[in-house]
Amino acid sequence: MTDLTQETRDWLAATGFRVGNEQIWIEALTHGSFNGSRNGSDEADYQRLEFLGDRVLGLSVASWLYRASGSHEGQLSQRLNALVSGATCARIAREIGLSDHIRLGKQAREDGGADSDNILGDVMESLIGASFLDNGYDAARDVIYRLWDGELSGNAGKSKHPKSALQEWAAGNQRAMPKYEITDRSGPDHAARFTVAVSIHKVGEAQATASSKSEAEKLAAKAFLEEFG
Repeated sequence: MTDLTQETRDWLAATGFRVGNEQIWIEALTHGSFNGSRNGSDEADYQRLEFLGDRVLGLSVASWLYRASGSHEGQLSQRLNALVSGATCARIAREIGLSDHIRLGKQAREDGGADSDNILGDVMESLIGASFLDNGYDAARDVIYRLWDGELSGNAGKSKHPKSALQEWAAGNQRAMPKYEITDRSGPDHAARFTVAVSIHKVGEAQATASSKSEAEKLAAKAFLEEFG
């Protein structure tokens, strides 16, 4: 049975994670390529813990946003998606030095896997999943709030252009990308009015009218987020 190295155990403790069941943390730090590089090794990798940690992270951040802000649902969703995105998780992973402790196969490490946004973000979530299983929700939430402190108090997800925010919302909720369509144009050229509809498959549609196509698209995206976000 594999043991955590003392270096990794010390790093986890310094980061705020409490290690009880070592095997959970080993699993959280093991990339699928690690097994292929070790003859006959069949240790579990981080994917299941990543799935769990993603949900714990989402609940923790959503709870913080609900208590800290009186914003409407669309704005809350916009900030949530930014705060739990893979890019944010990878950024925090770099800040805490996670890459040195990921168990990667030789080829994956040589290919730069330890600095991959996807891998760093996934392992960050898997560590949250491990914390939840080993120490419970409150402990996992407290670690999240400590590690995400700068992000939560910053501007992530705030004042974003509505079209960008809607695209992020769609991606974060595993929906099709928004489609924009001019449904009406009226008035003379010097005072034209454009009506634009934005839709997302199996979610819904919103419309807005403005004096330019780009402004109508922006207002339509904003209306969509307010209704469905």
